[in-house]
Amino acid sequence: MAKVSKDMIISDIISIDKGIVGILLQAGMHCIGCHASTGETLEDAGFVHGFDPQEVDQLVEYINSYLEGAVV
Repeated sequence: MAKVSKDMIISDIISIDKGIVGILLQAGMHCIGCHASTGETLEDAGFVHGFDPQEVDQLVEYINSYLEGAVV
């Protein structure tokens, strides 16, 4: 099973499961279609969108819970 980390590129994260798009949008990251998503890590995007490091870690945990089937 795939796992996401904060040092992964956004477009690579989305390619794991398209359902992650909704999670990112809900979190306030509307960079899904942005050209930066092909070269920006989740951590970088979090910084740009005003997330503190703990919030980025929580988002990673949530995405991984989703990938494990624990979040519907």
